[in-house]
Amino acid sequence: MAIAVETFQPALPGAVTLAGADPLSRRVEQTLLAALGIQIAFMIPSLAAYFIDDRLINGISVWSKPLKFQSSLIVLIGTLLLLLPRVLRAEVMVGRLARGTALAIAVSATLEIAYIVLQAARGRASHFNDSTPLEATLYQIMGVGAVTLVIGTFIFGWLIWRHTDPEVGQGLRMGAALGLTISAVLTLVTAGILSSGAIDGPGHWVGGIKTDVGGLFLLGWSRSGGDLRVPHFFATHIMQALPLLGLVLDRVRPDIARTGIWIGALLSAAIVAATFVQAVSGRPFL
Repeated sequence: MAIAVETFQPALPGAVTLAGADPLSRRVEQTLLAALGIQIAFMIPSLAAYFIDDRLINGISVWSKPLKFQSSLIVLIGTLLLLLPRVLRAEVMVGRLARGTALAIAVSATLEIAYIVLQAARGRASHFNDSTPLEATLYQIMGVGAVTLVIGTFIFGWLIWRHTDPEVGQGLRMGAALGLTISAVLTLVTAGILSSGAIDGPGHWVGGIKTDVGGLFLLGWSRSGGDLRVPHFFATHIMQALPLLGLVLDRVRPDIARTGIWIGALLSAAIVAATFVQAVSGRPFL
């Protein structure tokens, strides 16, 4: 009696499953979505603690810094989640570089906010704190994590420049690519100078009263002297401003989208430079 033999063929990486879906097709989105969820999960108890915990650092709530960083990271990760699936070609989204970069950003953002929240819970500063050998070491590690976030942003900008979906308009393509890369470079420069404490440091103040009390509403920037957080803020948010400009140009004036994005990029860099000079001169933003 003949016996039928069924041969087993292992699935190759990236092969289509029986359900007809590539298991890697949404890995980047899933990784970033998980990172976004973690930030929100940290933010909820931080917000509650802000209203019930009366401890202060530099004259303001110990929970102000966690909330600011959580908000910033939510915006950064959310921007990538909105942009990448819409502008990158599908085969690039499933590639190792895109998946590895998304994972590096997710891990760095999670570890960074975990340490900031831990220090707030302990009533200790997370930044510019070298009071103990452990805190000095962890602050340096946190710096490595911040650089990883910036490099990851730059890599995604470069991928968009090289591998944009052909259906994407010129404005959004250039806005996303230049927004991410220019933002990454200027953020690295401004954050590096700020964290080094080389200008009237340690701290973000230049001249004026070295306290966060009475800072600009919501943002907290010093109103008595220069504040290096100002150019850092504008550098970071170029990654949202230029893609938004690109979307608008694609809709209303696609014929000048390329020129408009280059003008927007130059203006963005000029704003960062001007606010940096203002801060270094010891003058408040407002």
